[in-house]
Amino acid sequence: MVLCLDMEQNLNLKIMLKTTDKIAVWMESNLDDDYGKMGISALRYLDNEIVCVVDSVFAGKKLSEVSIIKKEIPIIESIDKARSLGANVLILGVLTSGGIRPKSWDPIIKEAVEKGMSIINGLHDQIHPEFSKYFVDENQWIWDTRVPKFTPKIGSAKAADLNNKRVLMIGTDMAAGKMTVGLELYSYLKDKKINTGFVATGQVGITVTGRGIPLDAYKLDHACGAVETAVVEQKDKDIIIVEGQGSILHPGSTATLPLMRGTCPTHMILCHIARNTSIRSLEKIKIPDLKKFIELNENLASVIGTYPKAKVVGVALNTTLMSQEDAENYIEIVEKETGIPATDVIRFGGDRIFSQLL
Repeated sequence: MVLCLDMEQNLNLKIMLKTTDKIAVWMESNLDDDYGKMGISALRYLDNEIVCVVDSVFAGKKLSEVSIIKKEIPIIESIDKARSLGANVLILGVLTSGGIRPKSWDPIIKEAVEKGMSIINGLHDQIHPEFSKYFVDENQWIWDTRVPKFTPKIGSAKAADLNNKRVLMIGTDMAAGKMTVGLELYSYLKDKKINTGFVATGQVGITVTGRGIPLDAYKLDHACGAVETAVVEQKDKDIIIVEGQGSILHPGSTATLPLMRGTCPTHMILCHIARNTSIRSLEKIKIPDLKKFIELNENLASVIGTYPKAKVVGVALNTTLMSQEDAENYIEIVEKETGIPATDVIRFGGDRIFSQLL
Protein backbone atom coordinates (compact mmCIF):
# COMPACT_ATOMS: atom_id res chain seq x y z
CA MET A 1 0.00 0.00 0.00
CA VAL A 2 1.37 3.40 -0.96
CA LEU A 3 0.16 6.56 0.73
CA CYS A 4 1.05 9.78 -1.05
CA LEU A 5 -0.44 13.09 0.03
CA ASP A 6 0.02 16.34 -1.88
CA MET A 7 2.53 18.61 -0.13
CA GLU A 8 0.25 21.65 -0.06
CA GLN A 9 -2.59 19.53 1.31
CA ASN A 10 -0.64 18.34 4.33
CA LEU A 11 1.23 21.28 5.84
CA ASN A 12 3.85 21.19 3.06
CA LEU A 13 4.77 17.67 4.05
CA LYS A 14 5.02 14.84 1.53
CA ILE A 15 4.22 11.43 2.97
CA MET A 16 4.79 8.05 1.45
CA LEU A 17 4.36 4.78 3.29
CA LYS A 18 6.19 2.30 1.13
CA THR A 19 5.34 -1.39 1.02
CA THR A 20 8.83 -2.07 2.38
CA ASP A 21 8.27 0.02 5.52
CA LYS A 22 8.10 -2.04 8.70
CA ILE A 23 5.58 -1.09 11.35
CA ALA A 24 5.52 -1.01 15.13
CA VAL A 25 2.11 -0.41 16.72
CA TRP A 26 2.19 1.48 20.02
CA MET A 27 -0.68 0.19 22.21
CA GLU A 28 0.54 0.93 25.74
CA SER A 29 -2.06 -0.32 28.29
CA ASN A 30 -4.84 -0.35 25.68
CA LEU A 31 -4.30 -3.53 23.70
CA ASP A 32 -7.41 -5.14 25.13
CA ASP A 33 -9.91 -2.25 25.18
CA ASP A 34 -11.89 -0.03 22.81
CA TYR A 35 -9.39 2.83 22.97
CA GLY A 36 -6.96 0.64 21.03
CA LYS A 37 -9.11 0.42 17.90
CA MET A 38 -6.63 2.36 15.75
CA GLY A 39 -3.93 -0.18 16.45
CA ILE A 40 -6.21 -3.20 16.35
CA SER A 41 -7.46 -2.20 12.90
CA ALA A 42 -3.91 -1.68 11.66
CA LEU A 43 -2.97 -5.11 13.01
CA ARG A 44 -5.95 -6.64 11.28
CA TYR A 45 -5.96 -4.86 7.90
CA LEU A 46 -2.72 -3.01 7.12
CA ASP A 47 -0.73 -4.57 4.26
CA ASN A 48 2.69 -3.57 5.57
CA GLU A 49 4.71 -5.96 7.69
CA ILE A 50 4.03 -5.33 11.38
CA VAL A 51 7.10 -6.44 13.30
CA CYS A 52 5.85 -5.81 16.84
CA VAL A 53 3.32 -4.32 19.23
CA VAL A 54 4.62 -2.01 21.96
CA ASP A 55 2.76 -2.60 25.24
CA SER A 56 4.60 -3.18 28.51
CA VAL A 57 1.49 -4.75 30.08
CA PHE A 58 1.64 -7.80 27.80
CA ALA A 59 5.34 -7.70 26.89
CA GLY A 60 6.80 -11.14 26.29
CA LYS A 61 3.61 -12.57 24.82
CA LYS A 62 2.44 -12.97 21.22
CA LEU A 63 -0.54 -11.04 19.89
CA SER A 64 -2.49 -14.27 19.39
CA GLU A 65 -2.27 -14.97 23.14
CA VAL A 66 -4.11 -11.80 24.16
CA SER A 67 -6.27 -10.98 21.14
CA ILE A 68 -8.74 -12.57 18.72
CA ILE A 69 -6.31 -11.58 15.97
CA LYS A 70 -4.43 -14.82 15.41
CA LYS A 71 -1.10 -13.40 14.32
CA GLU A 72 2.19 -14.37 15.91
CA ILE A 73 3.36 -10.79 16.32
CA PRO A 74 5.61 -10.26 19.34
CA ILE A 75 4.58 -7.79 22.04
CA ILE A 76 7.56 -5.87 23.36
CA GLU A 77 8.12 -3.27 26.04
CA SER A 78 9.95 -0.36 24.42
CA ILE A 79 10.56 1.82 21.37
CA ASP A 80 14.23 0.86 21.52
CA LYS A 81 13.31 -2.82 21.15
CA ALA A 82 10.92 -2.02 18.30
CA ARG A 83 13.69 -0.22 16.44
CA SER A 84 16.07 -3.13 16.97
CA LEU A 85 13.49 -5.41 15.32
CA GLY A 86 13.62 -3.26 12.21
CA ALA A 87 10.55 -1.06 12.64
CA ASN A 88 10.95 2.31 10.92
CA VAL A 89 7.34 3.54 11.28
CA LEU A 90 5.43 3.87 14.55
CA ILE A 91 1.65 3.92 14.54
CA LEU A 92 0.13 5.55 17.61
CA GLY A 93 -2.54 2.89 17.98
CA VAL A 94 -4.43 4.37 20.93
CA LEU A 95 -7.27 6.88 20.55
CA THR A 96 -8.38 9.18 23.34
CA SER A 97 -11.63 10.92 24.19
CA GLY A 98 -11.80 14.04 22.06
CA GLY A 99 -8.60 13.09 20.23
CA ILE A 100 -6.47 14.94 22.78
CA ARG A 101 -2.83 13.87 23.13
CA PRO A 102 -1.80 13.13 26.73
CA LYS A 103 1.46 14.81 27.70
CA SER A 104 2.73 11.42 28.85
CA TRP A 105 2.96 10.41 25.20
CA ASP A 106 5.45 13.13 24.28
CA PRO A 107 8.61 11.31 25.47
CA ILE A 108 7.54 8.22 23.48
CA ILE A 109 7.03 10.23 20.29
CA LYS A 110 10.29 12.14 20.78
CA GLU A 111 12.24 8.94 21.38
CA ALA A 112 10.80 7.28 18.26
CA VAL A 113 11.58 10.29 16.07
CA GLU A 114 15.10 10.63 17.48
CA LYS A 115 15.69 6.96 16.67
CA GLY A 116 14.82 7.64 13.03
CA MET A 117 11.21 6.46 12.99
CA SER A 118 8.33 8.09 11.11
CA ILE A 119 5.00 8.53 12.91
CA ILE A 120 1.34 7.97 12.02
CA ASN A 121 -0.90 9.89 14.42
CA GLY A 122 -4.70 9.49 14.57
CA LEU A 123 -5.47 12.13 17.21
CA HIS A 124 -6.89 15.62 16.63
CA ASP A 125 -3.80 17.02 18.36
CA GLN A 126 -1.20 17.29 15.62
CA ILE A 127 2.40 16.34 16.29
CA HIS A 128 3.80 18.03 13.18
CA PRO A 129 5.65 20.38 13.25
CA GLU A 130 6.27 20.12 17.02
CA PHE A 131 8.22 16.86 16.75
CA SER A 132 9.61 17.29 13.23
CA LYS A 133 12.55 19.22 14.65
CA TYR A 134 13.85 15.94 16.07
CA PHE A 135 14.20 14.25 12.66
CA VAL A 136 17.57 12.57 12.13
CA ASP A 137 16.93 11.36 8.58
CA GLU A 138 15.72 13.28 5.51
CA ASN A 139 13.30 10.45 4.70
CA GLN A 140 11.40 10.71 7.99
CA TRP A 141 7.83 12.04 8.07
CA ILE A 142 4.91 12.60 10.39
CA TRP A 143 1.38 11.91 9.17
CA ASP A 144 -1.40 13.56 11.16
CA THR A 145 -4.33 11.70 9.64
CA ARG A 146 -7.02 13.99 11.08
CA VAL A 147 -5.96 17.04 9.08
CA PRO A 148 -8.49 17.97 6.33
CA LYS A 149 -6.86 17.96 2.90
CA PHE A 150 -9.26 20.29 1.08
CA THR A 151 -12.16 22.69 1.57
CA PRO A 152 -15.16 21.19 -0.23
CA LYS A 153 -18.05 22.91 -1.93
CA ILE A 154 -21.35 22.90 -0.06
CA GLY A 155 -23.16 19.58 -0.51
CA SER A 156 -25.67 19.39 -3.36
CA ALA A 157 -26.87 15.75 -3.43
CA LYS A 158 -24.72 14.90 -6.48
CA ALA A 159 -24.34 11.33 -5.24
CA ALA A 160 -28.07 10.76 -5.78
CA ASP A 161 -27.47 10.94 -9.55
CA LEU A 162 -24.95 8.08 -9.56
CA ASN A 163 -26.04 4.76 -11.06
CA ASN A 164 -24.38 2.51 -8.51
CA LYS A 165 -24.94 1.04 -5.06
CA ARG A 166 -23.78 3.18 -2.15
CA VAL A 167 -23.58 1.34 1.16
CA LEU A 168 -23.38 3.37 4.36
CA MET A 169 -22.42 1.88 7.72
CA ILE A 170 -24.63 3.15 10.57
CA GLY A 171 -24.60 2.29 14.27
CA THR A 172 -26.44 2.31 17.56
CA ASP A 173 -23.38 3.85 19.23
CA MET A 174 -19.91 5.15 18.57
CA ALA A 175 -17.21 2.48 18.15
CA ALA A 176 -19.84 -0.12 17.27
CA GLY A 177 -17.87 -1.70 14.42
CA LYS A 178 -18.76 0.51 11.44
CA MET A 179 -15.22 0.77 10.11
CA THR A 180 -14.48 -2.91 10.70
CA VAL A 181 -17.67 -4.08 8.99
CA GLY A 182 -17.03 -1.70 6.10
CA LEU A 183 -13.53 -3.06 5.54
CA GLU A 184 -14.74 -6.65 5.84
CA LEU A 185 -17.40 -5.90 3.21
CA TYR A 186 -14.78 -4.25 1.01
CA SER A 187 -12.57 -7.35 1.17
CA TYR A 188 -15.57 -9.60 0.50
CA LEU A 189 -16.58 -7.72 -2.64
CA LYS A 190 -13.00 -7.41 -3.92
CA ASP A 191 -12.58 -11.17 -3.54
CA LYS A 192 -15.64 -11.59 -5.76
CA LYS A 193 -14.01 -9.35 -8.40
CA ILE A 194 -16.65 -6.64 -8.02
CA ASN A 195 -15.61 -3.09 -8.91
CA THR A 196 -15.73 -1.68 -5.38
CA GLY A 197 -14.71 1.58 -3.74
CA PHE A 198 -14.19 2.42 -0.08
CA VAL A 199 -14.62 5.90 1.41
CA ALA A 200 -12.77 6.17 4.70
CA THR A 201 -14.19 8.85 6.97
CA GLY A 202 -12.08 8.39 10.10
CA GLN A 203 -8.43 8.19 11.02
CA VAL A 204 -8.36 4.40 11.19
CA GLY A 205 -9.87 3.83 7.76
CA ILE A 206 -7.63 6.53 6.29
CA THR A 207 -4.53 4.90 7.76
CA VAL A 208 -5.44 1.44 6.47
CA THR A 209 -6.56 2.46 2.96
CA GLY A 210 -4.30 5.44 2.43
CA ARG A 211 -7.06 7.89 1.46
CA GLY A 212 -10.29 9.40 2.75
CA ILE A 213 -11.67 12.31 4.74
CA PRO A 214 -11.29 12.92 8.50
CA LEU A 215 -14.97 13.80 8.83
CA ASP A 216 -14.86 14.99 12.44
CA ALA A 217 -12.12 17.47 11.58
CA TYR A 218 -14.25 19.34 9.04
CA LYS A 219 -16.38 22.33 9.93
CA LEU A 220 -20.02 21.28 10.18
CA ASP A 221 -21.00 23.27 7.08
CA HIS A 222 -18.30 21.50 5.08
CA ALA A 223 -18.91 17.95 6.31
CA CYS A 224 -21.65 17.00 3.83
CA GLY A 225 -19.67 18.39 0.90
CA ALA A 226 -16.56 16.50 1.99
CA VAL A 227 -18.46 13.21 2.02
CA GLU A 228 -20.10 14.01 -1.32
CA THR A 229 -16.73 14.83 -2.91
CA ALA A 230 -15.19 11.57 -1.71
CA VAL A 231 -18.16 9.52 -2.96
CA VAL A 232 -18.40 11.21 -6.36
CA GLU A 233 -14.65 10.73 -6.87
CA GLN A 234 -15.41 6.99 -7.00
CA LYS A 235 -18.43 7.25 -9.28
CA ASP A 236 -16.92 4.63 -11.62
CA LYS A 237 -17.32 1.94 -8.93
CA ASP A 238 -20.28 -0.47 -9.04
CA ILE A 239 -20.48 -0.45 -5.24
CA ILE A 240 -19.15 2.28 -2.95
CA ILE A 241 -18.78 1.48 0.75
CA VAL A 242 -18.84 4.48 3.08
CA GLU A 243 -17.34 4.11 6.55
CA GLY A 244 -19.78 5.32 9.19
CA GLN A 245 -19.13 7.58 12.16
CA GLY A 246 -21.05 8.10 15.39
CA SER A 247 -24.78 7.41 15.71
CA ILE A 248 -28.01 9.35 15.34
CA LEU A 249 -28.76 8.12 18.88
CA HIS A 250 -25.65 9.59 20.48
CA PRO A 251 -25.99 13.12 21.95
CA GLY A 252 -22.32 13.78 21.25
CA SER A 253 -22.43 12.88 17.56
CA THR A 254 -23.29 15.06 14.55
CA ALA A 255 -21.90 12.70 11.89
CA THR A 256 -24.95 10.77 10.70
CA LEU A 257 -26.69 13.49 8.68
CA PRO A 258 -23.61 14.62 6.71
CA LEU A 259 -22.90 10.98 5.90
CA MET A 260 -26.45 10.35 4.75
CA ARG A 261 -26.73 13.53 2.68
CA GLY A 262 -23.24 13.24 1.21
CA THR A 263 -23.61 9.56 0.35
CA CYS A 264 -27.29 9.50 -0.66
CA PRO A 265 -27.10 5.79 0.23
CA THR A 266 -29.02 3.06 -1.51
CA HIS A 267 -28.20 0.53 1.21
CA MET A 268 -27.12 0.60 4.86
CA ILE A 269 -25.77 -1.90 7.39
CA LEU A 270 -26.58 -1.39 11.07
CA CYS A 271 -23.73 -2.10 13.51
CA HIS A 272 -24.54 -2.90 17.12
CA ILE A 273 -22.65 -4.17 20.17
CA ALA A 274 -24.74 -7.17 21.20
CA ARG A 275 -24.16 -6.94 24.96
CA ASN A 276 -25.13 -3.27 25.26
CA THR A 277 -28.61 -1.99 26.14
CA SER A 278 -27.50 1.64 26.45
CA ILE A 279 -24.80 3.89 25.11
CA ARG A 280 -21.47 3.32 26.79
CA SER A 281 -20.77 5.88 29.55
CA LEU A 282 -24.32 7.23 29.13
CA GLU A 283 -26.57 4.72 30.86
CA LYS A 284 -29.61 6.99 30.66
CA ILE A 285 -29.52 6.82 26.83
CA LYS A 286 -31.13 3.44 26.16
CA ILE A 287 -30.76 1.71 22.81
CA PRO A 288 -34.26 1.48 21.32
CA ASP A 289 -35.95 -1.43 19.59
CA LEU A 290 -33.68 -2.29 16.67
CA LYS A 291 -36.50 -2.65 14.16
CA LYS A 292 -37.81 0.83 14.97
CA PHE A 293 -34.28 2.21 14.96
CA ILE A 294 -33.74 0.75 11.49
CA GLU A 295 -36.97 2.33 10.27
CA LEU A 296 -35.86 5.69 11.72
CA ASN A 297 -32.57 5.59 9.85
CA GLU A 298 -34.23 4.51 6.61
CA ASN A 299 -36.75 7.34 6.84
CA LEU A 300 -34.05 9.81 7.77
CA ALA A 301 -31.94 8.79 4.79
CA SER A 302 -34.75 9.09 2.24
CA VAL A 303 -36.70 11.99 3.82
CA ILE A 304 -40.07 10.72 2.60
CA GLY A 305 -38.78 9.93 -0.87
CA THR A 306 -36.78 13.11 -1.49
CA TYR A 307 -33.54 11.12 -1.61
CA PRO A 308 -32.96 7.54 -2.80
CA LYS A 309 -34.67 4.87 -0.74
CA ALA A 310 -32.01 3.38 1.52
CA LYS A 311 -32.68 -0.15 2.74
CA VAL A 312 -30.90 -1.62 5.76
CA VAL A 313 -29.80 -5.02 4.43
CA GLY A 314 -28.34 -6.48 7.61
CA VAL A 315 -27.40 -6.09 11.25
CA ALA A 316 -23.70 -6.55 11.99
CA LEU A 317 -23.32 -7.55 15.63
CA ASN A 318 -20.27 -7.42 17.84
CA THR A 319 -20.64 -10.50 20.08
CA THR A 320 -17.28 -10.18 21.82
CA LEU A 321 -17.32 -11.57 25.38
CA MET A 322 -20.37 -13.74 24.59
CA SER A 323 -20.13 -17.52 24.39
CA GLN A 324 -20.65 -19.17 21.02
CA GLU A 325 -24.08 -20.39 22.06
CA ASP A 326 -25.16 -17.02 23.46
CA ALA A 327 -23.91 -15.25 20.35
CA GLU A 328 -25.80 -17.59 18.03
CA ASN A 329 -28.97 -17.23 20.11
CA TYR A 330 -28.70 -13.44 20.11
CA ILE A 331 -28.23 -13.37 16.34
CA GLU A 332 -31.33 -15.50 15.92
CA ILE A 333 -33.34 -13.18 18.17
CA VAL A 334 -32.23 -10.08 16.22
CA GLU A 335 -33.16 -11.70 12.92
CA LYS A 336 -36.64 -12.54 14.20
CA GLU A 337 -37.17 -9.07 15.65
CA THR A 338 -35.92 -7.11 12.63
CA GLY A 339 -36.81 -9.47 9.78
CA ILE A 340 -33.40 -9.01 8.16
CA PRO A 341 -30.15 -11.04 8.20
CA ALA A 342 -27.80 -10.63 11.17
CA THR A 343 -24.39 -12.00 12.10
CA ASP A 344 -21.04 -11.20 13.68
CA VAL A 345 -18.89 -10.68 10.58
CA ILE A 346 -15.61 -11.23 12.43
CA ARG A 347 -16.70 -14.31 14.35
CA PHE A 348 -18.90 -16.03 11.76
CA GLY A 349 -18.06 -14.32 8.47
CA GLY A 350 -20.14 -11.74 6.66
CA ASP A 351 -21.66 -13.68 3.77
CA ARG A 352 -25.12 -13.79 5.35
CA ILE A 353 -25.32 -9.99 5.22
CA PHE A 354 -22.94 -9.09 2.40
CA SER A 355 -24.56 -11.41 -0.14
CA GLN A 356 -27.67 -9.20 0.04
CA LEU A 357 -25.77 -6.61 -2.01
CA LEU A 358 -25.14 -8.99 -4.88
